[in-house]
Amino acid sequence: MHYATLGTANGLRPALATVLGDLLDRDVVEAVMVPTRQAHRQVVMQSLITSRSELSGVDPFAPVVTSNAAKLLVALTQRPSGRPVAVVLRSCEVRATIELAKLHQAHLEDILLIGMDCHGRYETNTYLSLASEHEHLSDTFVLQAAGGGGTGLDGQDVATACKICERPVCDGVDLRLALVGADPREQIWLEALTERGREALEAVGLELTEGSPEGRAEATADLVSQRESASGQVLGDFVARTDSVDGLRSVLAGCVNCYNCRVACPVCYCRECVFVTDTFRHDGEQYLAWAQKLGELKLPTDTVFYHLTRMVHMSTLCVGCGQCSSACPNDLPLMELFRTVSRRTQGRFGYVPGQDLQEPQPMATFHDEELGEVTGQTK
Repeated sequence: MHYATLGTANGLRPALATVLGDLLDRDVVEAVMVPTRQAHRQVVMQSLITSRSELSGVDPFAPVVTSNAAKLLVALTQRPSGRPVAVVLRSCEVRATIELAKLHQAHLEDILLIGMDCHGRYETNTYLSLASEHEHLSDTFVLQAAGGGGTGLDGQDVATACKICERPVCDGVDLRLALVGADPREQIWLEALTERGREALEAVGLELTEGSPEGRAEATADLVSQRESASGQVLGDFVARTDSVDGLRSVLAGCVNCYNCRVACPVCYCRECVFVTDTFRHDGEQYLAWAQKLGELKLPTDTVFYHLTRMVHMSTLCVGCGQCSSACPNDLPLMELFRTVSRRTQGRFGYVPGQDLQEPQPMATFHDEELGEVTGQTK
C-alpha cells in the first residue's frame, strides 16, 4: 500500500478539491461524483462535477448523508460507458455498491472508487439545525471527533447506526481518504489500495510513501473497539425487546406500509416489489371477510409480514447504513431490527457484505455438495 499526505492548513475541503481538480485537469477522470454543498441552508447532496471551477463546494466531510449513494451510482453505471468517473463514498455506501455490483446492478469498470473514513452522520433535520448554528460545521465535527471529543454537538449525537458501525474504514476501494489517526488541522492521508489508485496519485503528481501512516492502525483499532462495544449494547437491548412474536409486533406497531424503508435501502434492488403487485392488492370483499372471521382487522394489513419478507430477502446483504430508520415517518427502530437479524444470518454464512467484490453472495450461489453438508443427505 502507498499513501500521500494532503496538507490541510487551508482546510479539509480545499485540500480535497485540489486533488479532485487535478484528476479532472489531467484527464485521469472525466467527472467526479462527490457530496457538495448546495446553494441553500448548507444542504449537502451528491453532485456530478466535470469542471474544476465547480469544486469549491465539495463537502464529503459534512456529517450528513441524505441517501445512500450506492443507488445513485447504480443509475450512473447501469451500463459501462468507457468514461472514467471518480466517486467519493463512505464505508456503508462502498459496501452497498460492491453488493450491487455482484448483482450486476452496477458496473465499476470505469469507476475510480474513493472511500473515506467515517465518524458518522446526523439525521438530516438535525444536521440542518446544527449547520445553521455552525458556519464551518464539517471542520468542527471532524476536528472534535478526531481529537477524541466524541461526535456530539450542541447536545445532538450522530445516528445510532453510525455509533454502532464496526466498519468506519473503507475496504474494497482504489483510494481511501484517511482521517482516523491524523490531525485534520495539519494533514490527512490519501491511501492507494489498488494499482489503479496508485496510478491516479502518480498522475496528479503526489509524492508517495510506502506502507501505512504512523499511528493509523492503532487509532483505527481503537475506534472499531468502541463501535463494537456500543453495537453489543444496543443490539443486545433490542434482542431483549423482540424475543417473542408479541415483542416484534410491538416494535412494528406503528408501521403504515409506506414502504419508505424499502425505497431508502441501498441493497433492496428489485425493479418490482411483490408488495406493490396484485398479490397484496386486496378488494373490499376480502377485507370484510377477514374482519368477519376475526372480529377485528387492523388496517393496513400485512405490516409485520412485509418486514419479515424484507428480512428474508435482504438480511445477508444489509450494510447497516440506517437509511431505513431515517426514512421511517413513525421512527420505527428498523436499523436495529435489521442489524440484529443480519448479524445472525451473515454470521451463519461467515459473510461480510461489501468486503470483497470477488466473494460470492451466499444466497445467490449453490455448491454441488451443499445439500449433503447442510442436511447430511446423500444423492
